[in-house]
Amino acid sequence: MRKFFRFPLYLAMGVLLAASVMACSDDNDDDGSDAVREAGLKAAVSPYVNNTVIGTYTKMADASIELYEKCVAIKNAFNQNTLTSTMIVDAGKSWNNARQYWELSEAFLFGPAGDSGAGIDGHIDTWPVAKVTVTAILNNADLMKAIQEKGAVGLPAEEGVLGFHATEALLFQLDATETKSEPHSTQYTSNELIYLVAIAEDLMNQCVLLEAYWAGSDKITVAKQTILNKAGLTFKSGLANYGSRMINPGVNDQTYKNYLGVAQDIIQGCIDIADEVGNQKIGRPVNGSSEDDKNYIESPYSLNSIVDFTDNIISIKNSYEGINSGDASISDYIKSVDPTLDAKVKASIQAAIDIIGKIPEPFAKNASTNADAKKAVTVVGTDLVKTLEEVAQALSKY
Repeated sequence: MRKFFRFPLYLAMGVLLAASVMACSDDNDDDGSDAVREAGLKAAVSPYVNNTVIGTYTKMADASIELYEKCVAIKNAFNQNTLTSTMIVDAGKSWNNARQYWELSEAFLFGPAGDSGAGIDGHIDTWPVAKVTVTAILNNADLMKAIQEKGAVGLPAEEGVLGFHATEALLFQLDATETKSEPHSTQYTSNELIYLVAIAEDLMNQCVLLEAYWAGSDKITVAKQTILNKAGLTFKSGLANYGSRMINPGVNDQTYKNYLGVAQDIIQGCIDIADEVGNQKIGRPVNGSSEDDKNYIESPYSLNSIVDFTDNIISIKNSYEGINSGDASISDYIKSVDPTLDAKVKASIQAAIDIIGKIPEPFAKNASTNADAKKAVTVVGTDLVKTLEEVAQALSKY
């Protein structure tokens, strides 16, 4: 996913905060509202970090390891002339599993995942696949030798040739009518499978790295630590132990000064993905006129677009309401200060999930003509975004 920042909102929030600070400075009789807000938001941050974020990333990393192992099994079976379609289907299921956890994480692409962080999002989730570039790689004998010898380390740093979608293209294919997804043919070339194993390894490395960034490298399993060490991956300055930085604002380098700043980032992450799903992922194929717009189809080989979009909205729901029943959440705080807004947010999230669920696959063939797809652009990209912006404003106000 490519992240789009809404600077005007941050500016508006900054003005509101500045006004609030000035008001408090003019009136030394602090009514304690800041302390109440901090206490309410503090309760929400720990379950958000440990259950919603780290819980999701841990499952994604586990699934990516399983996916890599199944891709290795495909390559080995091919070399022994024992490859079956069932093995490819099985690897495809692991791809779907890892993919789901990634899409369920897209409301928290700030920090390590984002372009301004470690850039993991752009590394593993750029689309469409650059088919011409991939073909050139497969036909480059020197490059393929390096990939065969070094695995993921030997891969080129080209856009559109790595990550979920390059892996998807080697595990799934469309039938002749392009209306049904099928397992990839067993008729691979040797270079395709060398490449598949390398990009699956690279995907695994990045997924494990993302878990480590949030949980702390000492909190992941020994097996995962070994994966990172083998890949030679290190942490970008200021991002390690990111979960702890959110749970303990104002400590050490002060990534966050207070829980209000943490909550604002959480809601901004929700705004960003709602904006992207509505106006980019759905909006470009629906309303765009260029070939790039029409081809801006997420997960086209597995026909997983609608599931991807839905999971993105569920990531907003999990971030706002908590992933587990009973988790303290930002929703709890908003409900305590503005119950009408809290109900509106929950209704807006559900409306987005409902309208996306009405869009038929294949999205590529229905995007420009389906009425529900057109409606989804507004319900998600305008209505949900505006409602979440109200939450951001409420956090600064109350």
